[in-house]
Amino acid sequence: MARRSRPSGSLTVIAPVAFACLLVLAWWAMTAFSDVEEWRLPGPSAVAGRAVALLGQLWMWRRIGVTALEAALGCVVGAAIALPMSYAIFKFRVFQAAVEPFLGATQAIPAIALAPLLVLWVGYGLAPIIILCALMVFFPILVSSVLGLRHLDREVMEAAELDGASGWTMARSMEIPLAAPAILAGLRNGFTLSVTGAVVGEMVMGGTGLGQVLTQQRNNFDTAGMFVTIAVLCALAMSVYSAIYRIERRRRRAEASSYGRSYS
Repeated sequence: MARRSRPSGSLTVIAPVAFACLLVLAWWAMTAFSDVEEWRLPGPSAVAGRAVALLGQLWMWRRIGVTALEAALGCVVGAAIALPMSYAIFKFRVFQAAVEPFLGATQAIPAIALAPLLVLWVGYGLAPIIILCALMVFFPILVSSVLGLRHLDREVMEAAELDGASGWTMARSMEIPLAAPAILAGLRNGFTLSVTGAVVGEMVMGGTGLGQVLTQQRNNFDTAGMFVTIAVLCALAMSVYSAIYRIERRRRRAEASSYGRSYS
């Protein structure tokens, strides 16, 4: 039943392409058969021409690289804090009881409200943007990792303990590998939020990435350019999301094949 519910490999490519074509067609019809001004909603051809012009400039690729670096570093810093903390919450009940009530409260604070405080504490530049990205990715990575650890197979864990596994050996050989799909899922969602954090940080705290490009395009009423920049941000987040998802799928296939060999 699980196999039937999953789309085939060709369908996973054809379906989103067809849906994207429908969206572009609806977009073209909206601009072609209505009186909406081009500066409010440019047509697909105008955005495509602006994309060719922008992506042909070296400075645009430099801005893309800056935002990608900020997002990647923020995700790494957030994961470096969230992953050990998730394991501590899983292992130690006292630590879990102490910190869990405060974790949900951290999500009630909007990222744009933290940016002015980071400017006062850290100043302008790369460091506060990375910290903002880390704060945004911390919670989803932590929650996903904790859920993955808490849903480990009890029988498998008890069998490993009977074989003498404990402490770091248990974590390295059993707990972390079995919880890897949940951890990777948290990293996938975390990097997407990290891109958002990088753009918000640049728009509020300054910078030289795509957030500043968006600000300049907004001030110049360059709506087609804003469409292009937003599309580049989506492509950046989707590329890393897809890469981590492929790693996750390979792990699942490897685990399934190893289980199949063990039962054959």
